[in-house]
Amino acid sequence: MPDIREELVYAAIIRAVISIDYDIYNDFHKQHEFKKQTILADKSLTNDEKTDAIIELNKTYDKNKIKYNEGTRRICENSDWIDGGYEEWDSKELKLIRFGRQKVVLKGLEDVESANQRWFEEAKSHFTISNKWPTIIPCYGITQNPSNGSYMLVIDIADTDLRNYLQQAQNQLKWKERIKIARVISLALYVIHRENAIHRDLHSGNILYSKLDQDWYISDLGFCGPANKSSESIYGNLPYIAPEVISGRNTTKESDVYSIAMLMWEISSGQPPFNDYENDYNLALKIINGMRPKVVPGTPLKYENLMKQCWDADPSKRLSTSALEAEFRKLLQSCQENNDILNESPQLKTHNKNIPITNYTSSKLFTSKIYEFKNLPEPRNATEEEQEAFHSKSYDCFNIPDNIDDFNNSSNQNYGTTSKASSIMKDDGEELSKSFNELQVNSNEDNQINYGKEIVEQQQINKYNVKIDDEDEIYDDKNFHSEEQDELEIPDGGF
Repeated sequence: MPDIREELVYAAIIRAVISIDYDIYNDFHKQHEFKKQTILADKSLTNDEKTDAIIELNKTYDKNKIKYNEGTRRICENSDWIDGGYEEWDSKELKLIRFGRQKVVLKGLEDVESANQRWFEEAKSHFTISNKWPTIIPCYGITQNPSNGSYMLVIDIADTDLRNYLQQAQNQLKWKERIKIARVISLALYVIHRENAIHRDLHSGNILYSKLDQDWYISDLGFCGPANKSSESIYGNLPYIAPEVISGRNTTKESDVYSIAMLMWEISSGQPPFNDYENDYNLALKIINGMRPKVVPGTPLKYENLMKQCWDADPSKRLSTSALEAEFRKLLQSCQENNDILNESPQLKTHNKNIPITNYTSSKLFTSKIYEFKNLPEPRNATEEEQEAFHSKSYDCFNIPDNIDDFNNSSNQNYGTTSKASSIMKDDGEELSKSFNELQVNSNEDNQINYGKEIVEQQQINKYNVKIDDEDEIYDDKNFHSEEQDELEIPDGGF
């Protein structure tokens, strides 16, 4: 595992804080995003060091949200399991031995009290699968929050998720490395399907990466939404939901494969699918009518064809996960044999300063919600002409702005000025500025920065925004005119 130069990480955080213009970034949400973008643009840090720095920023950000009761409610908490899980059997003492304190994630379960027997049977099955296969994040069981009695899953912890990984490493990843990621995801989903289970809510927020293992894992297996969700509603992250599920059919293995196609596109482009559209009826209707993200220029033809086959509106035409994994293997073998396009990077566009930067780690992109759509047409594939019309609104791949002040253009305009938060951040900035003046980068051991002085048994932090619940908002739009279903409207602007 690469060494983290903690003194440089700390110095980068200080530089980000003292660079804030508090007249422009006038609440702590905007200030947090500015600091993140500054860290990501810092060429003195490695990707691992940027990851470490942003983790520290997220800790401060979430403490502020808890302190001032602002921001969206989280259902995931990073915690310390004091005794840890069971490691081995002591034949002399005739008992299981625990391996001691370990970091875990506590994921809230919603309305478990009203769950039926089928839900519990499915939960038991998913516990078994997650601990049987190494490609699934281990789930240790269920615990209860002593403060409110709510139930929570105890899950193994990872370092980051696919969305943040792509955001940080976008310009360094060659096609070969991208295909490897897609293959691991397809393999993980294959073992889930082999166990006769379905994921149901696959998106880049629950594809997790471990720096220690240097490998990828699927999380959130099977526990999708409230246990008492209406049979007429669907739960998920809309851009990744298959069109037939949006139109009211049950989730299937084929609908999971559609989600993989969306992940394939995200891996190729570095940005989430449909990131410039609100997750609403308008987007649902476009997906139903065959609209798909625009293929990135220079995408290997085989990869493109696999992706298009997997997002076909007809579920029967999609590949099985076993067939898809085999095709990825063939692609990787061709990388070994030929020094071709697979050893190159995608032809991504550079950032256009006139277009606001999208924060790809915003809560909207990580939020799975309950949706109820009525009177939708049957899913179909779009014609080439319809696709061209849809893509007349250009996609600009993520890139760090040349002028970091441009980031303010993309800040959420709904955030009001939070004077108390601003003053807190100003005080924080002044304190850190003082520390920065005292910092000697080439210091000896006595001056090494020590993170983690404060031990928190159960700390509610946003570890790279891993999973957000937007108050289980139900998007319910039942009164639509039939003529709206026949038109493929191109919105005048993004969100």
